Parts: sequence; C-alpha cells; structure tokens
Amino acid sequence: MVTYEHLREVVFGKSEDKHYPLWKSVIGGMMAGVVGQFLANPTDLVKVQMQMEGKRKLEGKPLRYRGVHHAFAKILAEGGIRGLWAGWVPNIQRAALVNMGDLTTYDTVKHYLVLNTPLEDNIMTHSLSSLCSGLVASILGTPADVIKSRIMNQPRDKQGRGLLYKSSTDCLIQAVQGEGFMSLYKGFLPSWLRMVKLGLSFFCFCLY
Repeated sequence: MVTYEHLREVVFGKSEDKHYPLWKSVIGGMMAGVVGQFLANPTDLVKVQMQMEGKRKLEGKPLRYRGVHHAFAKILAEGGIRGLWAGWVPNIQRAALVNMGDLTTYDTVKHYLVLNTPLEDNIMTHSLSSLCSGLVASILGTPADVIKSRIMNQPRDKQGRGLLYKSSTDCLIQAVQGEGFMSLYKGFLPSWLRMVKLGLSFFCFCLY
C-alpha cells in the first residue's frame, strides 16, 4: 500500500483535470505487488509449506517442521539464501495480478460511486468497493495462487531445482492438461471472501 500510494501521488501523479487515469492505477498496482511480494517471499514460502503439514500427517508422512523458526532454519540450511526465494517468480506474478485487480478496482469503483451516485465517502462506499475489488482480484489471482502453491510445495533436489515442475508455465500446462481449466480456480470462494474482509478491514481501519 505504501508503494502504491507513493507511485500514485509522486511518480505518476494526476492529470491536469485532477483525474487519475486507469492505466496508471493498473501499472502502479502491479509494480506495488511485485515489490511487496518479492520482499515477503521467504515468509510466504514458510506459510505455504507449513500449511501442507496437516495433509502430510493425514497421509502418514513425517512432519517436516516443528515450527516457524525450524522451518526457516531448515529451508536456509538446505537451500541457502536462494532457497528462501523458491517460487518467487510465480509469487510476484500472482501479486501483480492480485494488486492490479484489488487496488485498481477499489480506487475506480470508489471514485465512480462518489462521483456518479448519491453515496458519499463512507462505510457503504468502502464496503461495495471492497466487494468488487475482491472479486476482480480473486478472478485474476487464483490461478496464479494455485500455481505458486504447487511450485512452492514441490520436492526439490540438492541444487534446489523442482522435481515436478520446471517453471510456472510448465505447472500451468500440467494442471490444465491433467485436471482441466477449472483446477486453476480451486479455492476461489474462500479466496474472494478473504480478499473482501482484508480489503474492508484495512481501508476502514485506515480511514476511520
């Protein structure tokens, strides 16, 4: 959000009529997503891998991590600093798409409602904007989220190379060919609900 606000207000700026063009919102949202997610990749990697521990337990497989600190230490020991950025390419692709859909749609819908409807800049406007932005962000980002999670969870060799997928494109092709296009939208509904609640909580907390 800090990066997006800086890009919007300082780098791109508004047009002469004080209007902020859609294309600037799109580029700003994508750039902010790339920067933020690249920096957060190590923690996201640990989160994704620890979320799979329950499945491993149900399958009778030994647990890999005893906790967050152990997960960081083990990943660092096995793959070095580079290992903490495993899956960073699909991760920033996802973040760029999600932020583009989320921030751009939120800004656009909010300004449209304020300028073209009786609604004012209040909780109702922010709720409707968050509902729309969460939907667009989930439509754009869920496929990339599925691919990112699969790449991050795949087993790796001693050089840190994935054993199941060569790249995000390879993962996409395998998923569509093996499970159909809709496999890319597994978890869409909880993703949408999460985006709506996150957006609504964040914007309302900051503004009120």
